[in-house]
Amino acid sequence: MTKEISRLTAQTRTTSGKGAARQLRRSGRLPAVVYGRRDEAEALELNTQELTRLLGRIRAATTVIDLEVDGGKPRPVLIREIQRHPFRPELLHVDFFEIRSDVKIRVQVPIHLVGTATGMEMGGILQQHRHEMEVECLPGEIPSGFEIDISELDIGDAIHVSDVDAGGVTVLGDMDETICTIVPPAAEEVEEEVEVEEGEEEEAEAEEEAEG
Repeated sequence: MTKEISRLTAQTRTTSGKGAARQLRRSGRLPAVVYGRRDEAEALELNTQELTRLLGRIRAATTVIDLEVDGGKPRPVLIREIQRHPFRPELLHVDFFEIRSDVKIRVQVPIHLVGTATGMEMGGILQQHRHEMEVECLPGEIPSGFEIDISELDIGDAIHVSDVDAGGVTVLGDMDETICTIVPPAAEEVEEEVEVEEGEEEEAEAEEEAEG
């Protein structure tokens, strides 16, 4: 589990609108908002390079950030959403959610599969159905990720949510849901053939409708 707390500075933003946001980004600043503990969301601006450097060394969804606004007392926040340009490697906007150290929150924690399954060495195919698990815990207890050792899995074996050692945090959702499984090569091929056939049928139907 990680208790890393990173720092970020911001200033109150007095402008609004798309034009003002574009001008702000051209000057190396990024529009942002923080919400959660106050009646209304607060409009902020921050240094784009500072945030970019921070994002390069943390996992945004699970790292608590001390956000210092206008030189005031740092406030613990989580990043809830990052808007990026659809074509360029450019940040457009970021949403922060203010939290309390004594109040539990819900976060999505990544799942990391480690090792090489025995079944894969025999030709089996690894299928990963879930890449994250939702947990509820205090901010200081947020796991950085769940590492799952798959080395003992044979063909036909599977790992479910209930099999994961959550380390004391509360896992939410269906505990019987499959995280990953090792399937025979034949099953993988049949699945691909079915997808191809379905795709061909949909294409044929679309062509008939177009001709009609």
